[in-house]
Amino acid sequence: MRQVKVAVLGAGSWGTTVASLAARNVDTVLWARDAAVVEEINDKHQNSRYLAGFALPRRLRATTSLEEAVYNADVLVTGIPSHGMRQVLSDCRDFVRPWIPIISLTKGLEQGTRLRMTQVIDELLPGHPTGLLAGPNLATEIMAGYAAAAVIALPDEQVAASLQTVFASPRFRVYTNTDVVGCELGGALKNVIAIAAGMGTGLGVGDNTRAMVITRGLAELTRLGEALGGDPRTFAGLTGLGDLMATCMSPYSRNRMVGEKLALGMTTEQIVAEMNMVAEGIKTSSVVVELAEELGVPVPICQEVHGVLHLGRSPVQAYRGLRRTAATSEIDGLA
Repeated sequence: MRQVKVAVLGAGSWGTTVASLAARNVDTVLWARDAAVVEEINDKHQNSRYLAGFALPRRLRATTSLEEAVYNADVLVTGIPSHGMRQVLSDCRDFVRPWIPIISLTKGLEQGTRLRMTQVIDELLPGHPTGLLAGPNLATEIMAGYAAAAVIALPDEQVAASLQTVFASPRFRVYTNTDVVGCELGGALKNVIAIAAGMGTGLGVGDNTRAMVITRGLAELTRLGEALGGDPRTFAGLTGLGDLMATCMSPYSRNRMVGEKLALGMTTEQIVAEMNMVAEGIKTSSVVVELAEELGVPVPICQEVHGVLHLGRSPVQAYRGLRRTAATSEIDGLA
């Protein structure tokens, strides 16, 4: 029987990590734009730009050719940042075999269209089972061998179940969920809350305040996610609360780091210029505020984060603004 072949597009920290997980189970090829990254992966079995100090599986291959990566794949995994997803999919769609599952790793929303990444995939590559792999997954911890879990979300339970074994390992447990909307929104919206948590850390607000921001952030995430069609139960799971906790609490979190640097007085432009990787919460904050206003969903934390990132407000002003938010029923809008 022919072995399953997986193609992963995007050799950032998370794309490389997922490719490494898959390569231990099936034939896997990783696509990257940078020839130096590809050469290092193939020759030295390392990706020092994004995962310095970690050895990659020797059977993992890399290429700069989209056609070579995609044309024979049985599963296509996209780890491209949200702002580049549409172009890369457009470039490779002539090479994608019919009906194969396409799985997104990207936790963001497309600016302008306000589409989720699976919607972008469906638009450009219709007729494929489309879903995502998400959860509280910090790439460096998974590469170091710490136990973790994720969710493979697809509308078809049988397809999702067949993909569990592609990515799972004894220390990486993969659950299934048919709520693609809820799982995808949880991963995107939590990045904005993590920036708020990072600002709090940088300002030295204390654990009580950070806990308040995280839990009230979960309430915002759940309200907006449900209004957009997600199952409220999903937001209490790995792709909601779990991912939110990891991203808000970990010093390895890019979005939390953005918040901390904002609190130190850096501008959004300065932070982006010095970053080696993408913090999706920066762009997602604008889309979240637009959607919330359109739907009439209160998201005071996301609004304050957006104000700091894009409207010139300071983190101190943002936290003072949150103090003016009136307290109502804790479960208002969530029951």
